[in-house]
Amino acid sequence: MTGRAAGPHVIWARPERTGRGPRPAYTRADIAAAAVRIADAEGLDAVSMRRVAAELGCGTMSLYNYVPRKEDLYELMMDVVGGEHELWEPVGDWRADMLRMAHQTRDLMHRHPWLPRMISGHYGFSPTALRYLEHCLSCLEPLTASAGAKLELIAMVNGVVTTAVSNELATAERARTLPWSAEQEQQARMAYLGGQLATGSYPRLAAALTEAAGPVDLDAVFQRIVERVLDAFEPKSPGV
Repeated sequence: MTGRAAGPHVIWARPERTGRGPRPAYTRADIAAAAVRIADAEGLDAVSMRRVAAELGCGTMSLYNYVPRKEDLYELMMDVVGGEHELWEPVGDWRADMLRMAHQTRDLMHRHPWLPRMISGHYGFSPTALRYLEHCLSCLEPLTASAGAKLELIAMVNGVVTTAVSNELATAERARTLPWSAEQEQQARMAYLGGQLATGSYPRLAAALTEAAGPVDLDAVFQRIVERVLDAFEPKSPGV
């Protein structure tokens, strides 16, 4: 094992151990799992090298022998939760496969509420991230599109999932911190909105909200949003 890196590096290009000396007390998987436990229980801001070292029962400085930077720790965390993706044999229907992956990613983000904050191309080179991309591209084999367009499709679906889950999590978190019930909060806001619409200043908005009246099914909304992204990549008929 080596100590802190002196310059830019990719954690995956660094051997976990050199093969010399005594067997390390911990693996990267052990360290990542400890960090994920902390983040799941207390949020991403609670994750620090000191806190992970305490979770493992080792000294903070010794942890740097395994993980030179906090950014590397984040990358290890992303890799371990990315391994929860189920990679199946594509069914030959690229839309169905991508919808299935979108729903699976949504569930993954709800299990690990800190994950949407971490979504970045910076962490896109881990072993599980590469397997995920390869799997998505295999699902998209039936789609007539360039490789670049397929990568854009994957990125757009991930962006939609991340945004949707971020909003869902923020709404749920706000409801937990209110000094009154979420229903009371909603009633107060709807009463204010109704008063504003009754002024006649927002006729188009009033008509749209009247048409869309009724309880919101977040699962159905999520499904429609992802489907609309996929619609944009359907091959057009000749001459269209």
